[in-house]
Amino acid sequence: MRIIFAVILALLPLALIGNAQAATRGQFTVQTSSGEILVESFASSAGGPRPAVLILSGSKGFGSSAYDEIGRIFSAAGLDTYLVHVLSQHGLEAITSAGSARARIGYYAQRQSDWIAAVHGVVTYLNTQPPHVGRVGVLGISLGAQIAAASAAERTDIGALVLVDGGFPNGYSRPVRSLPPLQLIWGSADRTLPLSIGQDLHRMAQGLGGPVSLDVYQGGAHDFFLKSGTQQAEAAQQSAATFFAMRLSR
Repeated sequence: MRIIFAVILALLPLALIGNAQAATRGQFTVQTSSGEILVESFASSAGGPRPAVLILSGSKGFGSSAYDEIGRIFSAAGLDTYLVHVLSQHGLEAITSAGSARARIGYYAQRQSDWIAAVHGVVTYLNTQPPHVGRVGVLGISLGAQIAAASAAERTDIGALVLVDGGFPNGYSRPVRSLPPLQLIWGSADRTLPLSIGQDLHRMAQGLGGPVSLDVYQGGAHDFFLKSGTQQAEAAQQSAATFFAMRLSR
C-alpha cells in the first residue's frame, strides 16, 4: 500500500504539469464583418515586437493535439500563434453531415466569402496590436489552406504565407496579382489534394515573381502534418516556424 501511495505521489506532479500544458491556450473573440470569431492563442507575455501567425484548420477543426505541439514549436521560435476558428461548431457539424464530397465542396463555396472576411478581420485586429504591427503571417492546412490562399491574395498586410496540402478553392476566379513570401508543404502520397496541385501552385507563384518554395515530404499522406509524434510532422512544423520567424522578423 505504501508503494502504491508513493507511486501516486510521484506521478501527481507529472499529471499537474500535463494539465497545465493542456490549459495553455488563451481565448478571445474578434468582431468581424462575418460575425464574432473565436481565437485561441499561444501568446508570450514578454514585451516588445514579435511576429504573429494565424493558423486555419482543416475541416475537422482544432481538436487534434498536434495544434498544441505547433503552438509550442512556434513559441520556441519567437512566434505568437493564434488558432482562428473560422469554422464554427455549426460549420463543423454541417461538413461532417454533408454526406458526399460534392456536398462538402458546395458548402465550402457557399461559406467561402464569410471565411475569408473572418480571416481579414482577425488580420486587421492583430495588425493594430503593438507587438505585431506589420508582422502577421498565416498558415492554412487543407481546407484552411484554401481559405488562407484566397485571404492572402486579397490583402497586402499578410507578411508570409504557409499552405499545407492545399491551394486556392475550387472555382476561385478572382485575379491573383501577388502573394506574400510563400512556403508550400505537401505530402507526396496525398490522395485528397495530390502533389500536382502544389506543383501547379508553385509555378503560378513563381510567375508572380515572389519568393516561393515547395517542400515535399516523401510518403506523407494528406494529414501527415498533424500526425503527432512523427518525425515528418515535427520536421514540417519546425520548417514552417523557421520560415515565419525569418520572413516576419525583417
